[in-house]
This record gives sequence, C-alpha cells and structure tokens, in this order.
Amino acid sequence: MGQVRQAQALAQKWRALAGMPRVTDLLIPEVSPVKGCLQKMAAALPSRQDEQVVYHLRAGEHRVALNERIGSPMRLAWSGAIACTHCGRATKKSFAQGYCYPCFKRLAQCDTCIMKPETCHYYQGTCREPEWGEAHCFQPHIVYLANSSGLKVGITRKTQMPTRWLDQGAIQALPILEVNTRQQSGFVEMLFKEQVADRTNWRAMLKGEVASLDLRAERDRLLSTLADGLSQLRSVHGGDAIRTLDEAPLQFDYPVAAFPRKVVSHNFDKQPLVEGILQGVKGQYLIFDTGVINLRKFTGYEISVE
Repeated sequence: MGQVRQAQALAQKWRALAGMPRVTDLLIPEVSPVKGCLQKMAAALPSRQDEQVVYHLRAGEHRVALNERIGSPMRLAWSGAIACTHCGRATKKSFAQGYCYPCFKRLAQCDTCIMKPETCHYYQGTCREPEWGEAHCFQPHIVYLANSSGLKVGITRKTQMPTRWLDQGAIQALPILEVNTRQQSGFVEMLFKEQVADRTNWRAMLKGEVASLDLRAERDRLLSTLADGLSQLRSVHGGDAIRTLDEAPLQFDYPVAAFPRKVVSHNFDKQPLVEGILQGVKGQYLIFDTGVINLRKFTGYEISVE
C-alpha cells in the first residue's frame, strides 16, 4: 500500500507541476521562417510522466516547436545584431546572457549576489533595486538535489520548479529543504557544497552518460552528515526558517534521438551560421549532427530560423 500511495502522490505532484504557468505564452502562433531576438527556450513538462519534455525555441514574439523537428534539417543564422533583453537597446556585446552594459551594472538581477546569494547586501542598504529584491529574493526558495551529470545541489525560487531542473538538463530532481529567503538558501547551499558539487558538467550531460541515482538515499545521507551545520543555521535564522521536505523524486526524459559521442560547441560570435540535422534538445542546448549550441548563452541575438 505504501508504494501505491507514493505512486499516487508522485502522479499528483507531476500533474501540479505540469500545470504551472510558464515563462512564455504558448498561445503565440508559430510562423515560418522565424526572425527575432533569442530568448531562453521554453521547457515544459509533458502531461504524462512517460512522455518527453516539451521544448519551444523563442525568437522575438515567435516560437518554434522543437520536438517535432528532431530528425530534420534546421538552420539558425545570426544577423549580427544584439538587443538588450531588458531595455531593448542595441548593444555590441551581451553581458550576463542578454543585457547591455548599463543594465548589467544597474539591475539587481545582474548583481553578483544572484550567483552568490549568501552575499546579499539588502540589509546594508546597498541593494540595486530594493523592490525587485523584495519581490524575488524575499520569497520561499527550495534547496534541491539533482542529477544532471552526477549528483549536485542547487537552489531555486519555489515558483521556478520544475523549470530550473529542465534548464539544467537534469534527469532526476528532489526538493529537500525549503527556506524563507534567497540568502538563506545560499547559506544552506554553501554547507552542502562541502559534500557535493553545485555545478553541472555540461559535456557529460549532453553525452547522456548519466547513471540514475537514489536521490532519497543521497538526501538522507547528506541531511545526517550536515545535521550539525543545519542546526547552527536554524539557531541563527529561526527553527522554522529551514524546513525539511518529504517529496518524491521526479524523473525527466528529454527529446534526444542521438547523443553526441564527442561534444563540439557552436558559437555565433565565431560562426554566425549554425545548421545541421537536429538530433535532440536537452537543458538549453540544441544538439545537431554538426555540434551543439547553448541558446541561452546567446539571449538577445537576432536570428532567423529555418
């Protein structure tokens, strides 16, 4: 009966996540050929667990359904133009994946504390945009374990599940702790980094050579090993500030027909034309028979898609 209840709970969780709002309006009609500035690909859970993650390439106001294109020729051509994803101004160089230099230096979302949340300086009165920080950083965050190229720890806003895991190309994920703020999640992540990596080996992820892990067992091991450190953090931030979760691990299947044996990376800055047979999509990467390209890296680049 216990296994039945777990399966029912997992199915309910999957349906809830699959029904969450996405970062893009998928009702925008697809047109061809498509031309516009790249945005992060939209990745969504399928309606059923035994189906593959659903991807759409986004360029300006347009979208391109990618799952149905696997096995077919595809051509991406960069015009040479880059537009800031925040203010829209033309820029010769993209900073922090899509921003012009003034926005990169001004916006809170581009500050170093986003990558290192434990260094949050809001209470010092030096936050670049206090209102943005209150809306994004002073919200519940999740500390999770994921398996993208092996076991890793990570953090994300609670509302960003499962998008964060799909963007990383994780084949498994398990939320383990919930905290009240982004800075608290950073403190917890620093503790976990003493025992486990916090980065994905993107080449290993793209090769598909990732063995399945028992994330529940890894969670229990880490919580036991780091119990004293977690107790100290709770004594500083409050007993209810760091809450242990009892979630079921999720598994993700990506639309990949063939993984590359050797990972060769395309770069619009070096070669403005990328083309080949689309063999798959994983994380924020397109996998061609000619190489792979990380589309998120080129956010703001104006491209045409055929």
